[in-house]
Amino acid sequence: MHAAPTTGLILTGGGARAAYQVGVLRAVHRIRRAAGAPAGNPYPVLVGTSAGALNAAALATDADDADAGIAKLVRVWENMHVEQVYRTDSFGVIRTGAKWMTMMSMGWAIARMRKLRPRSLLDNQPLHGLLAEMIDLDRIERLIADGHLKALAVSASSYTSGSHVTFYQAEARHAPWIRSNRLAVQGPLTMAHLLASAAIPFMFPAVTLPLQGAYEWFGDGSMRQTAPISPAIHLGADRILVIGAGRMREPPGPRTVVPSPYPSIAQIGGHALSSIFLDALAVDAERLQRINATLALIPEEVRAHATLKPVRLLLISPSERLDDIAARHLDALPGSIRSLLRGIGVSNAGPGSNGAALASYLLFEDAFTRELMALGEKDTDARRDEVLQFFDLPADATAAAAAATAAA
Repeated sequence: MHAAPTTGLILTGGGARAAYQVGVLRAVHRIRRAAGAPAGNPYPVLVGTSAGALNAAALATDADDADAGIAKLVRVWENMHVEQVYRTDSFGVIRTGAKWMTMMSMGWAIARMRKLRPRSLLDNQPLHGLLAEMIDLDRIERLIADGHLKALAVSASSYTSGSHVTFYQAEARHAPWIRSNRLAVQGPLTMAHLLASAAIPFMFPAVTLPLQGAYEWFGDGSMRQTAPISPAIHLGADRILVIGAGRMREPPGPRTVVPSPYPSIAQIGGHALSSIFLDALAVDAERLQRINATLALIPEEVRAHATLKPVRLLLISPSERLDDIAARHLDALPGSIRSLLRGIGVSNAGPGSNGAALASYLLFEDAFTRELMALGEKDTDARRDEVLQFFDLPADATAAAAAATAAA
């Protein structure tokens, strides 16, 4: 008799774009309940990067009550405002953003003025309070001991050594792994790990974390993340739901390109962030699908002795361009932030040419996050049959009712 598969959930980065993940999770939860899925935590292995690390940690700390965990995430993201994530008051913006822009433009002239060297464009001190309300990491050890959770992992990138590090808390039998330029460290997770993983480069300040007997500066875990699916496999998942925070592929056919002037700093920055957050996931998903296809060609008796194993993968990502959605909501940002972003090229000149891609990572406003959540639900509902197949749940209502009765 085959053991029940261990399901892993991977939530990727993307700042405010992570609201899309919550819409997907709510729809998956609804589909599972309607199909008579058994109670309990559906994702015993949780892996998060950047803003996805925050969502994963919130789910992990409510692993004994999945309904409450989903409801909490929905409540937070439906009522999101930028003031909960970074400072928007004039003094706070001048103290970080204005100084940062001055340093970037005149750094050669003021290199000796150390007081004028801010660490990031924005001050994310308010995020500390939001995370304290959302996440109780002290519960993780007990939830693992009680069998509600197998592992929680978050990734960060070291500015000091260049290493990509996955920090994880798990059952004792999971040994750390080391690969080229990436390693895993087991131990209790802290708020510092979450803040480091979500420290978008240039936007939010780096965080110091202990690593191999010394402290290093860490930033967003999406940087140098060559194998985002790997941690879930190392931690025992053999079927994995991955929720992206950006469209993985452009639609087929020729693209309409509108002539534009030389790209602004905001356009270049948005393109760079999209490369950091999206490209590695697409490549790793294709790599896993190729491995699965290759293993399927090997006789089962031979495959049983192989070091590789097939992993069922379901990848859900936005069907629409999130930067185009962001362009419709730029006016929702506080005036101080709009002024700051306007200085690097973000404007209301129209989607695709105004730096909205960069702004989409910072648009922690409910008008934007609610639209992303609705898109996540719509995209997931459109793939209902795939969700049911992934979780081995019946597709028709009669079978679902029978399964629910049997589970009761």
